[in-house]
Amino acid sequence: MKTRRIGPFEVTALGLGCMNLSHGYGTPPPEEAAQALLRGALDLGITLFDTAALYGFGANEELIGRTLGADRSKFVLASKCGLHGVDGKRVVDGRPETLKWSCEQSLKRLRTDRIDLFYLHRWDRNVPIEDSVGALGDLVRAGKVGAIGLSEVSAATLRRAHAVHPIAAVQTEYSLWTRNPEIAVLDACRELGAAFVAFSPVARGFLAGSLRDVAVLEPKDLRRNMPRFEPANFAANLKLLDGFTAIAAELQCTPAQLALAWVLSRGEHVLAIPGTTKLAHLRENAAAADIGLSASTLARLDALINQRTVAGPRYDAAAQAGVDTEEFPAP
Repeated sequence: MKTRRIGPFEVTALGLGCMNLSHGYGTPPPEEAAQALLRGALDLGITLFDTAALYGFGANEELIGRTLGADRSKFVLASKCGLHGVDGKRVVDGRPETLKWSCEQSLKRLRTDRIDLFYLHRWDRNVPIEDSVGALGDLVRAGKVGAIGLSEVSAATLRRAHAVHPIAAVQTEYSLWTRNPEIAVLDACRELGAAFVAFSPVARGFLAGSLRDVAVLEPKDLRRNMPRFEPANFAANLKLLDGFTAIAAELQCTPAQLALAWVLSRGEHVLAIPGTTKLAHLRENAAAADIGLSASTLARLDALINQRTVAGPRYDAAAQAGVDTEEFPAP
């Protein structure tokens, strides 16, 4: 698979987002299936695995530690701090002492002595970004962390953080239907030499083309609380899907592969970390790294699905308040 750089690391352009092996999209797969998927990703040559303290409130890190601990030298391990579970609730805490404590807990769960890429999962606005990044810099100097990343931040916050310690990567949602990074963060990453890591690059499964009825989503599926999956918005968005799948058919690839190829086309500093619970989808996704898109195809895709044609914001007001990303003006 094609490779790209994150700080000092050369990794596959498509990594694996591991969250949904533990939570997020309804009932997670059984342990045996989750382990088979992780090992399958390693067998395919994928070298970037992305997890977080939040995912399953530590269960996802434990799963990776149990499954891949013996193969630790074969991949770049990314995890996140600053957003974790306390008594069953999500807590944002970017205080230096908390971030250092969180790192120690993650190291134990992951069964390793070093996290290659450690993200600040959310910026805690009660703590200056300089203080949080300073603490992560201490972890780098202590040898417990290889490089620092930020998640869901604006270009302005990225620049403030980078002035304290080099930022190797910014991770944010990015796909044809979530174009916010194009406002400023993509260019800021390129300017500063940081990688841009796209999560949910298949639009939370929408661009895979198989989800046609939101009624089938499980009660605990996080998409049930997202405006784009509300019945009226979803019905409007479905009208975009036929044109998208038609372009995929012309190119003789799957819709998911087309979505991933589009993300990777946005720059040599852009990587993607699609998640899945199925080995067949894992293999399908991995093949997308070799798909090249012509300028005319990119223009058709950009015109078909963008911030003006998609119905509904990506988050509701409460969730949007928890991130620092730039937003397009309301239509």
